Amino acid sequence: MEKKTLAEKIVATNRRARHEYHILESFECGLVLHGYEVKSIREGRINIQDAYGTVREDEAFIENMHISPYSHGDLRVIDPLRTRKLLLKRKEIDYLLGKTRERGLTLVPLKLYFKGPRLKLEVGVARGKKLYDKREDMAERDARRDIERAVRGKRKA
Repeated sequence: MEKKTLAEKIVATNRRARHEYHILESFECGLVLHGYEVKSIREGRINIQDAYGTVREDEAFIENMHISPYSHGDLRVIDPLRTRKLLLKRKEIDYLLGKTRERGLTLVPLKLYFKGPRLKLEVGVARGKKLYDKREDMAERDARRDIERAVRGKRKA
């Protein structure tokens, strides 16, 4: 019997995270959401650019993740920037607690996606980049782009 794979639909990505940080590891986790938040996320009304993760009292949280109120929602007001709990296994939480206590390491959300009917968040353990690291990455990207242009130019000729 074949194993059925679940389709992933990416809702939001944090492109700035890969520019600002070296991503050392990544973890997939669920989120505890209230009311209309999932419907609002399905509409794409979410911003994870300024969000960051914390681990306290043996629980993991994502802070500063903005979910706009659902346009057809009820009158209950849920704070768009509230702290949301991350659903991880105990071993993963303990591991992340140790990593975040290490100097210079932080938790950064990388992407938010639907895996089948479930909403998942990919969180990365990251170390901040220095300015010269960012310049190296930009130079490398430009060089790769120039090579691709040259290859495309030769194919046309």
